[in-house]
Amino acid sequence: MVGTPFETLIVKDGVDGTAVEGAAELPYEVPNLLVDWQPAPGGVPTHFWRSVGHSHNAFVVESFMDELAHAAGEDPYEFRRRLLTKHPRHKGVLELAAMTAGWGTPVPRGRGRGIAVHESFGSFIAQVAEVSVSPPGSVRVHRVVCAVDCGMVVNPDTVVAQMESGIIFGLTAALYGEITVRGGRVQQSNFHDYPMLRIHEVPEIEVHIMPSMEKHGGVGEPGVPPIAPAVANAIFAATGRRIRRLPIRAGELRQS
Repeated sequence: MVGTPFETLIVKDGVDGTAVEGAAELPYEVPNLLVDWQPAPGGVPTHFWRSVGHSHNAFVVESFMDELAHAAGEDPYEFRRRLLTKHPRHKGVLELAAMTAGWGTPVPRGRGRGIAVHESFGSFIAQVAEVSVSPPGSVRVHRVVCAVDCGMVVNPDTVVAQMESGIIFGLTAALYGEITVRGGRVQQSNFHDYPMLRIHEVPEIEVHIMPSMEKHGGVGEPGVPPIAPAVANAIFAATGRRIRRLPIRAGELRQS
């Protein structure tokens, strides 16, 4: 590896693997599938972050699956479940998250539920988010239920802690993670203009671990990818408005 250019470690056949991971290996039984990657040079260097390409690709795939479910007139959970018959571990966490979150039962007035499932780093995660949106467009995430199949578990407390921290990290990115550039300089300088999720904003989080004798998967990063699409899908359930870009902007949800 010494002397090997960094780009050759992630680029194969002209495609950056981290740009398509989480989308190129779609688990759903879709008869016709094309995954296309088009670089969009913007002059701003980017690098890895927690969950790498799975972060944005899970948002794209799981948000679009939700749109497909509604276009088909089907329940978003049942729609996914029907298309995962050949992927029992995806289906298993999806069912566990839906069951423990009370999917299909009434939610408090003004709230909506959204669901998402994703595999990354050898682990399978499904999350259900319960969300409300205020008239000015502020999003409040009240509850997140997470089901994880990471293979054989040695220390359950570590798994729970990593899922919780991944959810909080992902929520921070989805709600606040915007960097703007003006005149070639990043405008944000510290936490006063790049906020993080505060203690009073953290939702109730439940983590349920699937019993498994499969080989170990990762837990440090897989908790991140499903949370943004689960929240976006819950926003649609609550308001009828689709979120197609991140971070979530109050102006797109403000009631006129």
